[in-house]
Amino acid sequence: MGQNEQEEILQSINKYSQVFNAMVQDILAKQASGDEGLASSNSVFSPNKLISLMSDKVEIDSAKLLQSQFTFMEKQSALWQQASMAMMGEASQNIIDEQHSDRRFSHDEWQANPVYSYVKQAYLLNSQMLENIVDAMDFKDSKTAEQIKFYTRQYINSVSPTNYVLTNPEVCEDILKSKGESILKGMQNFMEDFEKSPIEAFKITQTDHDAFTVGENLAMTPGEVVFKNELIELIHYNPTVAKTNELPLLFVPPFINKFYVLDLDERKSAIKALLDAGNDLFVISWINPEADLAAYDFTDYMKKGPIAALDAVCEITKAKQVNLTGFCVGGTLSSVTTAYLRAQGDTRIASLTLLTTLLDFSEPGEIANYLSEEMLPVIENNADMKGIFDGRILALSFSLLRENSLFWSFFIKNYLQGKDPAPFDILYWNSDSTNIPAACFKDYLRNTYWDNKLKDPNAWVIDGVGIDLANIDVPVYVLATMADHIVLWQSAYSGLQYISGEKRFVLAGSGHLAGVINPIKGGKYPHWLNDNLPNDAEEWFSGATEHPGSWWTDWHSWLNQKSSKRTKALVPGAHKNYPALYPAPGEYVLKRL
Repeated sequence: MGQNEQEEILQSINKYSQVFNAMVQDILAKQASGDEGLASSNSVFSPNKLISLMSDKVEIDSAKLLQSQFTFMEKQSALWQQASMAMMGEASQNIIDEQHSDRRFSHDEWQANPVYSYVKQAYLLNSQMLENIVDAMDFKDSKTAEQIKFYTRQYINSVSPTNYVLTNPEVCEDILKSKGESILKGMQNFMEDFEKSPIEAFKITQTDHDAFTVGENLAMTPGEVVFKNELIELIHYNPTVAKTNELPLLFVPPFINKFYVLDLDERKSAIKALLDAGNDLFVISWINPEADLAAYDFTDYMKKGPIAALDAVCEITKAKQVNLTGFCVGGTLSSVTTAYLRAQGDTRIASLTLLTTLLDFSEPGEIANYLSEEMLPVIENNADMKGIFDGRILALSFSLLRENSLFWSFFIKNYLQGKDPAPFDILYWNSDSTNIPAACFKDYLRNTYWDNKLKDPNAWVIDGVGIDLANIDVPVYVLATMADHIVLWQSAYSGLQYISGEKRFVLAGSGHLAGVINPIKGGKYPHWLNDNLPNDAEEWFSGATEHPGSWWTDWHSWLNQKSSKRTKALVPGAHKNYPALYPAPGEYVLKRL
């Protein structure tokens, strides 16, 4: 390639990068209009958020701050000296290196090229300085301190040189090789995502959506929808064994997600594994609601969800009791349901399994940073205006808890490099967002994350019935995952103290999804067991024994013990009052936002 051609391409890069960066900044700042009554989740990237939080009463450790400033200036001076030596072709040493787990700077040019090396190290030094400034501050309460740290991290990662065209060597390399086509494709990708995004949140494409179809290569386990109401479809799955456990199993997925994360494919399918283990399995599939369901609150979700499903399951199977399982928010709902029913003498729930579930919201993790006194009313107002809380906003909020891996990595690949995302079933499911009716969203948010009512007996009253978790006197199986960023495993453990029944706690490796969906064959992650249940989670872990492979084997064994007898497997849809309406996975699950 001749020099003139290179200069022409570089001019194009500069031109398109300016246009592109302007477009991006416009998207990230669109919350400023305020027309929709909700600040964009992308506001976490803005220094204005930090300024507003730091304007509160704060005490500064002057000595600590001064020392960090001196250290910063010394390192900046050393960096300039080393950079000058490198530019002159002399040997130089890094003043600061990225953490081993930081994959943003893996391209060789970040080390080999003096300019990029300087840009990287300057960024790391400035990031370190900002973190040290925050560390020198003493805030009025712990919540504010956590918010400051969270938003500082978000801002730091948003201004990484990897996120900009001209300061990312890999991006520049792609542009030169493609003669500018990559950046044009990136802008096209960006505009397509922009057009599909709600005003409050930018929805970035994380996978090839054309590679998957629910019911064809996802959610393929055979079964029948045997019951339906305004909120749920109840799927009764075809048995895979001649005789099944006498007690049927009812699974309650979170109503903020689609259920088919439990049934991605045959190998990873938790549903298929439960069938093979001998369970007569029923699974709830939640509707993806619109504004016409705005008035449906948490009580409606309980009565028309697990309670309605429980009624159907007992009538279909003629069983007097059912094993109930809830995942994440579905676990919280299942716990409230169990406590509600037992308070009224309803003993149909024989056992309860809680997968990555919060009952004590004292330490809810980083998601609490979105729920400040300032933001909560705004979020609620937005839900009231729309009649629903948009699932795409929720999905983005969760992604930003792991911003480098779940947001910025795709930002770079999709837009700066102009690449199409690879097929990935979990990310397809993750992007398949589910709305929440305004009333249910506010009800759940206030009673759990904000007021933490479940830890206090009878603080949450539903239809005159006080919710007391101590009424859960059935055997309870609780699973948490080591690297869960949504439900901290220590917080999941703390919920045990409120339950009076026999308890088993299991800790699995990995995170919120991969830790749960860890198949028996080829399962990557171990699990930890300890029959003793001290008050302190870390004490429990110090006495726990690590076991290789999936926790599913332990759970299946536990379920089988709760249902010692086996009966002839039922044919889904054979009951006269609950005929097959249509095949699994049903209709509700097919609606995408």
